Amino acid sequence: MLELTILMPCLNEFETLAVCISRARQLLKTRHIDGEILISDNGSTDGSQELAFSLGARVVECPQRGYGAALQFGISQARGRYIVMGDSDDSYHFDEAFPLIERVREGFDVCMGTRLKGTIMPGAMPVLNRYVGNPVLTGIGKWLFNSAISDFHCGMRAFDREKVMALGLVTTGMEWATEMVIKSKLSGLRITEEPITLFKDGRNRPPHLRRWRDGWRHLRFMLLHSPFWLFIVPGLCLLGGGVLGDLFLLMWGGTLMKSNFIFFIQLLLYCLVVLGTQIIFSGIFAKLYSHLNGILPADNSFQTLIKRVTLEKLLIGSIILFFCGIAGIAVAPSLGSPEAVTIQNIMVLSFTAITVSIQSAFNGFILSLLFLKTNPPDQHVDEY
Repeated sequence: MLELTILMPCLNEFETLAVCISRARQLLKTRHIDGEILISDNGSTDGSQELAFSLGARVVECPQRGYGAALQFGISQARGRYIVMGDSDDSYHFDEAFPLIERVREGFDVCMGTRLKGTIMPGAMPVLNRYVGNPVLTGIGKWLFNSAISDFHCGMRAFDREKVMALGLVTTGMEWATEMVIKSKLSGLRITEEPITLFKDGRNRPPHLRRWRDGWRHLRFMLLHSPFWLFIVPGLCLLGGGVLGDLFLLMWGGTLMKSNFIFFIQLLLYCLVVLGTQIIFSGIFAKLYSHLNGILPADNSFQTLIKRVTLEKLLIGSIILFFCGIAGIAVAPSLGSPEAVTIQNIMVLSFTAITVSIQSAFNGFILSLLFLKTNPPDQHVDEY
């Protein structure tokens, strides 16, 4: 096995491919590295494949379009123990990548390049991307996944091929870069970073990157891979706010506000409790589904906790809560005039309890369904 593969995804990069291959060859020669230069072509029509082959690079044809697809296919075809990846537009100079290689040689599984702690040459990155897009998306990623990486979307990285292959990366577009960082972190890989220089790319055409579309895809991907922050935390805030608001009105509402105004607040708090409850269940479903289907690494402590919340326990709790609501509706009229604030509070709380009990019972069945053990589906497909 070779020590290093220098991997470049390629889609119509004839203008800059030669200089990128030259820089990669210089790295291998000057650092005496036993390696190869691999071009993962993504359907070029400008002769990039022939050019790369004539310059001594190995070329593989990725059958699926997309930046992530080209990289993942290239990784699967690489012959090196370690991989250095970078774009083939000459924005990353491969002859300067040796510090990243040294870090994976030291035992790190992934070494990210960081442009934001390195040098960004004039014209290399749009102002909006440099000062807003990349810092904001990286900041969100650091917060959601407790990561210390300062540049989630840097295109130059070095990593252990087998460790990254084991992550099971599946995205085919630009969000592959984010998926790799997230799954590396969640899987417990050793990650570090090295400052690099980003150069202005050498092409005379616009880049493949689409700022707003690709930025949204990165953000969406991060949120979907953090169900705790996307669902459970907002749900708990809504539920907690609704419950605390209901208790406040029950104790002091009648002395602070008029009855007709309190009624509208009660309806709002009812909605908060119901919405919060459903969003929490949605977060549990999303997190469990992600673990069971390999989208996220297994979380044994979470699964153990959820398995303790059996369908039977949820149904018993739901029945108790349901009859508490019925009891509140039955008792409330005997406490005074129907217009009294206290009576209204009790009635709204009782209907809230009934709604949440029914909601929890049906969600319990869905939760139980996710844990059903099934045989693998039949993969046979009839030929026509």
